[in-house]
Amino acid sequence: MVSNMDGLINALFQRRFWGFLGGICVLVAALSVCVEDAQAKPSATGVRIAEHPGKTRFVIDLSEKITYRMFTLQNPYRVVIDLPEIDWKVSSKGLRSKRGVISNYRYGLFIPGTSRLVIDATGPVAIKKAFILPPSGKKAYRFVVDLSATSVASFVKDMKERKSSVTPPAAVQPGPTFPNMNVAPKPKPKNAKKIIVIDPGHGGVDPGAISVSGRYEKHVTLKVAREMKKSLESTGRYKVRLTRDRDIFIRLRDRVARARQANADLFISVHADTIKNRKVRGASVYTLSEKASDKEAADLAERENKADVIAGIDLTHESQEVTNILIDLAQRETMNQSARFAAMLVDEMKNKVKVLRRSHRFAGFAVLKAPDIPSVLIELGFLSNHYDDKSLHSTKYQRRIASSIQSAIDSYFTRLAKLQNQ
Repeated sequence: MVSNMDGLINALFQRRFWGFLGGICVLVAALSVCVEDAQAKPSATGVRIAEHPGKTRFVIDLSEKITYRMFTLQNPYRVVIDLPEIDWKVSSKGLRSKRGVISNYRYGLFIPGTSRLVIDATGPVAIKKAFILPPSGKKAYRFVVDLSATSVASFVKDMKERKSSVTPPAAVQPGPTFPNMNVAPKPKPKNAKKIIVIDPGHGGVDPGAISVSGRYEKHVTLKVAREMKKSLESTGRYKVRLTRDRDIFIRLRDRVARARQANADLFISVHADTIKNRKVRGASVYTLSEKASDKEAADLAERENKADVIAGIDLTHESQEVTNILIDLAQRETMNQSARFAAMLVDEMKNKVKVLRRSHRFAGFAVLKAPDIPSVLIELGFLSNHYDDKSLHSTKYQRRIASSIQSAIDSYFTRLAKLQNQ
């Protein structure tokens, strides 16, 4: 009888124990879901542009209600809208589509916590209305902006009023963030690993070039940069830093600053261009020069140097130092080292990938203007060419590029060590 009672108590205890444990598991699972939901970002699932009498309407479909702040900029005319960090699930097909007063638009992560939408206008525009529509039927939340053409005087007046009433994100507050070119780099131990800074071009709200298949340059450059980092670190000879390791916007001046703060021995900016002639394909390497090697190089540098404008940054308060750092005698040796590395890079790359006939070119790229770091800009190929576009999205091809760049870096530092020991 006692034995039966013990068995009954034991069974009851086990049932309550496992029931209690199961309750804890359910509670933990529920809390996990709550945490995930709390951390989940609102998503944008669609964009539409429509012309109406007297206005052009821009609509974003959203998963939930959001806050926003907006302002306008000129030279060129733009409407800039800052939103919470958003998961953009919008097709790239809408980009470059001119309608009404809107000539183009782009979106992406601007700084952590802030996504940015930049609408290019055909001329001076007025923001007539901006509002959030609640869900209705099958429609989710919608962010609506109504724009209309206006006069230059009215635009300037509105721009000043909006700028005075809207506080921009902290990362773009006016201030001398450009690296001090007069400060010498820190001395390094003799046998320290060489520091390579790789700069994946574009990012976030600045998509860069758009390929014939509709893919973004910013994604190509980041993938190749990661392959380069992996290849270089596998040798055990280098420390590698990326100026960005996610899809986020980085100002041109901050890319240079990050290289100098890292005390880099070499800076490599990675890009992929487009051109009207879709038959042209192949990689090329650029180094800094006030005088471009040809018109194509000059045009490319001009486009790349507008990255901050594309991202909706107001440069009116910036000094000329930001966009035009004069090359002086202090930079000559750095420029010579850059040219030597570029020559080695071309020699290695042409053994593994297609390169242009005149592979080494010169232009005034803002990201190559650090006076004390040998710097090159690699154009991986042309996204306007079907073959290059397909190749650059191949992991195998990206690894071939990374391997050739690693070989060139090995040769460069081996040669430098021999010269220093003579």
